[in-house]
Amino acid sequence: MALKLYNTLTRQKAPFVPQDPDRVTMYACGPTVYNYAHIGNARPAVVFDLLFRMLSRRFKHVVYARNITDVDDKINQAAEEQDVDISVISQRYSQAYHEDIEALGVLPPTIEPRATEHMPQIIQMIDRLIETGHAYEAEGHVLFSVPDFADYGALSRRDRREMIAGARVDVAPYKRDPSDFVLWKPAKDSEPGWDSPWGRGRPGWHIECSAMSAAHLGEVIDIHAGGQDLIFPHHENEIAQSRCAHGTPAFAKVWLHNGFVTIEGRKMSKSLGNVLTIHELLKAWPGEVLRYVLLTAHYRQPLDWSSAVAKQAQTTLDRLYQRLKDNGPTPLFQEAIDLSDIDESVLKALEDDLNTPTALAALNQLAKELDQAPDEDKHALALKLANSGRAMGLLMHAPDEWFANRSREISLSDAEIEQQIEARNQARAQKDFAKADAIRDALLESGIVIKDGATGTVWEIKKR
Repeated sequence: MALKLYNTLTRQKAPFVPQDPDRVTMYACGPTVYNYAHIGNARPAVVFDLLFRMLSRRFKHVVYARNITDVDDKINQAAEEQDVDISVISQRYSQAYHEDIEALGVLPPTIEPRATEHMPQIIQMIDRLIETGHAYEAEGHVLFSVPDFADYGALSRRDRREMIAGARVDVAPYKRDPSDFVLWKPAKDSEPGWDSPWGRGRPGWHIECSAMSAAHLGEVIDIHAGGQDLIFPHHENEIAQSRCAHGTPAFAKVWLHNGFVTIEGRKMSKSLGNVLTIHELLKAWPGEVLRYVLLTAHYRQPLDWSSAVAKQAQTTLDRLYQRLKDNGPTPLFQEAIDLSDIDESVLKALEDDLNTPTALAALNQLAKELDQAPDEDKHALALKLANSGRAMGLLMHAPDEWFANRSREISLSDAEIEQQIEARNQARAQKDFAKADAIRDALLESGIVIKDGATGTVWEIKKR
């Protein structure tokens, strides 16, 4: 069966056919490293890691680039507040990002380009856009002339007036058209900057990805991926500047976008106090639990995070690992490296535009079949279960290791935990903070982490 992918550009699902089957190219927009990544940032990392795994099964050589944005207003602000160089901030949080997503079973990309290491390529691309008449210099800025690119808006399918309103563009006096976007901007003396033909400054966000993609993957790539929020303006602008700089009819053949992550039915935002970082969630849940949750919804659909969903994911993984423990000795996992031995239903679902909900259902059905199988068939089925899980980046541990490292067993029932939280809330309302702290500490001792937010108090199981 062919691997089918839904292309945002065409709004259709079609078999994936690379330009060169001996060198498949894929680019995914990575993090801007100014703070810990949140669970929404984890979703594209996990989803496109799964695609990388699927492509690597089919093709001899897959070149997967996932960038690091290490020059940005937010990084500048964090560096200024802490009185350090931007490299200190970017190194700190890129390291944290690597550690966090590794815990989620995300493989390293083939290439991880950083914006600050590609200034010559960025400047060269901007210079080319000026030469071809698609960009212009104005008051120390270089801007892309949107009206000069007839196909602008093809990805997001909005007209230009609608896009200007949606992007809340800065209608600056030096712009020829309100929709024109910045390729290069002047830097203040207190800000990091690089020398260029247009003065000391730094690149706009969009040009960074175009230059890094071209440098490592070529002028036209097979797949470009990212979050749904990047369709406009980021990916729309990437298409415009890349095609105009290189004179190509396309920038990427296939565009993939994952849906948003909400928290218990609400949009994640600082104002609501419900931003959940991977770093914090890993204190309460094994990384494989987080990965399982992120695969429970189809990648193009919204996904809602909740403690209840995480608990169910952990229960399911416990059950799958128990089946492996009961039906295959430890050497089973030394055998479980043949990713050609994948359950047909699991593989069929994954090849259908990464249909992970159906694949997970098939994985659990395979576990039931393992339970009911004759003894002489159990080892082979256990091996197939392990391999099928590993194709999705799951069941990556030996069962004994999983149960040794998973969350401790909780003796309190859900109702008892909720009663203790209510008692704590009453103590806080009465300003009896000593009692409130004592209840919190007692719950922590029992393996329960509680967190106060704008939407109330939530609890999670503490990882051992």
